[in-house]
Amino acid sequence: MKSKLELIPLNDLKKDGDRWVSYGADPSFLIHGEFGVGWNEMSWSSNSEERIPLKMYWDNGEDFNEGRSLIIGEISKGNSNTKTYLYIPDDAIAIRLDPGEKKLDFSFSNLKVKKVSRICVAVKALRNYSFQRGYGYRGIVSLIRKVLNAIKTSGIKSLWANAKQIMEYNSNSLVNDYSSWLENSIILEKEISQINDEIEAFEYKPLISIILPVYNIEEVWLRKCIDSVLAQYYSNWELCISDDASTKLHIAKVLENYKARDSRIKVVYRSENGHISKSSNSALAIATGEFIALLDHDDELTPDALYENVLLLNRFRDADIIYSDEDKISIEGERFSPFFKPDWSPDLLLSQMYICHLTVCRKCLIDQVEGFREGYEGSQDFDLMLRVTELTDNIYHIPKILYHWRAIQNSTASSGSSKDYTHIAGLKAVEDALARRKLPATVVSVEGHSNIYLTRFRPTSNPKISIIIPTKNMASVLKTCLDSIFTKTKYFNYEVIIIDNGSTEPEIFKLYKYWEKNEKERFKVYVLDIPFNYSKLNNFGAEKASGDLLLLLNNDTEVISEDWLQEMAGQAIRPEIGAVGACLYYPDKTLQHGGVVLGLGGVAGHSHKHFASDSSGYYRRLKIVSNYTAVTAACLMIRKEIFFEVNGLEEELQVAFNDVDFCLKVWSLGYNNLWLPHVKLYHYESKSRGYEDTPEKQLRFAGEIEWVKNRWSKILNNDPAYNPNLSKDREDFSIGIPSEIYENNLNIMRCKKENVHSNKVNI
Repeated sequence: MKSKLELIPLNDLKKDGDRWVSYGADPSFLIHGEFGVGWNEMSWSSNSEERIPLKMYWDNGEDFNEGRSLIIGEISKGNSNTKTYLYIPDDAIAIRLDPGEKKLDFSFSNLKVKKVSRICVAVKALRNYSFQRGYGYRGIVSLIRKVLNAIKTSGIKSLWANAKQIMEYNSNSLVNDYSSWLENSIILEKEISQINDEIEAFEYKPLISIILPVYNIEEVWLRKCIDSVLAQYYSNWELCISDDASTKLHIAKVLENYKARDSRIKVVYRSENGHISKSSNSALAIATGEFIALLDHDDELTPDALYENVLLLNRFRDADIIYSDEDKISIEGERFSPFFKPDWSPDLLLSQMYICHLTVCRKCLIDQVEGFREGYEGSQDFDLMLRVTELTDNIYHIPKILYHWRAIQNSTASSGSSKDYTHIAGLKAVEDALARRKLPATVVSVEGHSNIYLTRFRPTSNPKISIIIPTKNMASVLKTCLDSIFTKTKYFNYEVIIIDNGSTEPEIFKLYKYWEKNEKERFKVYVLDIPFNYSKLNNFGAEKASGDLLLLLNNDTEVISEDWLQEMAGQAIRPEIGAVGACLYYPDKTLQHGGVVLGLGGVAGHSHKHFASDSSGYYRRLKIVSNYTAVTAACLMIRKEIFFEVNGLEEELQVAFNDVDFCLKVWSLGYNNLWLPHVKLYHYESKSRGYEDTPEKQLRFAGEIEWVKNRWSKILNNDPAYNPNLSKDREDFSIGIPSEIYENNLNIMRCKKENVHSNKVNI
């Protein structure tokens, strides 16, 4: 039974006839009427001159806030009747809807909600999943078999979690905002004319050889693929096609047709089927270009793909490897699932083949590693990039969609698990890379996820770790922290250094005496009785530390992972690594810290804040070791020598953003900062410091914001570990607006320290 809901204007909204007028930047409706918690079908009628995202907030008794919000859909452009599924949390007692953040007028009426079952949601998820990926009857049967197998191996809860994730994806901003993003990124005729003028003026016009292995692909997709090459604005290319002994008669006919049409198209026919690696090498053998671009036989390039690469090459002649953003395209031509990537992230590449499409690489480097290797079919590009990136640091990223990955049945674009052998080949490629680089590390699969990997480094030479904890009073908070360290930690070679900031309560001194008695060698207390200054307290602690590694730790944390210290130490001891951060949870097990993203809210925010503990995050970032430009000092490990190399924490930043500034100093010297998903702690945030809730604190906070902005203004606008096309307003990797940012930050503000890069390998 559907329940009709009433829209009550709460803020920045007024009625004008049958339309609503938003006259401010924060319009909102309070929803009046009956609704059920759990999964619901919501529907409405609307009219607008532009797309307006609809954001739902729910009140659990503590008022509405950003931590309890999500994009549920949109008021579409033009006249529309919309239906969507949304999950209303169990603790919701009131709902608010915010229609965008602009001044505009629109109609929004006939809002209804109906409770639906989990089965209904699962069926809807399956239908959406199948439609986008072009599954026919056989494909759906195959998918059902996989579902039944998943239930057998992981249980019904695992299946439901996956269905819920698909539904949330199809309901949130990633879907609706991408339609808006595409509308705003269309290349106009006048821009094509400007592009052609630019190409004419290029001083450097290298020949690019596009490698295209072909095998038994349907004619329609093969033609679309080749047509996308012919449509390139940049004309100095050659298309090197290798047919891997296809048995379908149309293949040779189509290839010969295109070869006759354009002299830049070369074709080699293999006498026997050798699979993708051999076929790719056959295409490489006829390539004469200075650069190689990789293309799959059912995918498409955007018309500006080669132009954008050559534009970058004219700006940065040292570029050896260039990769871009990508999306997927259905058999109906619908574009979806954009992947907006970070700039060069070497540790992320050990976790995931995130570079993928479009990749352009200097041919001499591919020749040096002798091309593609047999035995890595399905992940042959991943294996190639792991080997080629060992030869150069001149790796650039173009933050633009230049490649459409065709989602058809049995394509890896269609499903990450459609080809299990790709996962095994990828795992083998990473194992080889670790062995080749002589790294003290192992790699394992991530349970429940294909084609991502967790690489764990062992701490060499048993380094001593100094855990520095500033604190004042609040004995029960510190007790929880210390109990968890001393009772759970498996690693033995550490010391705990308490920096007491002028405690007065008897309980805290009793706690100190207890641990001084029970951990005589590993527990020390020093007093620094000054007005609270987080930076000064930690700098003072670093001077007292005898360890090789420093761990900055808040007193309001609690260890979850027993192997936390060795996991962090294994990474921090690596010569190329700077700051290492951990995965921190709120007490309700939602994420507090998954890495720091610069520019969020003006300075910085926490990646994936408030996501559920079992969530995968944006392209599974919450499951893999990732490079971030900064991590929180609530739990941060770093080599002591680097800490002092950057002169520690900035003491002018007494409370806020001192960790962001510190990490940026480390990063700017050429070290890579890391976030580890498997090192888990609770963080009872602000228990000991309180909130910025007085005029004094707010004035100080505003001053610290300005200080950081003045020092790091350029990089705050373009975090190299994020993507300029993603939102600066939310912490969930939502889509923002098409970016005009072009230059790669690795060449703007960063030193290249030859001595810190340990992954160079002589091939």
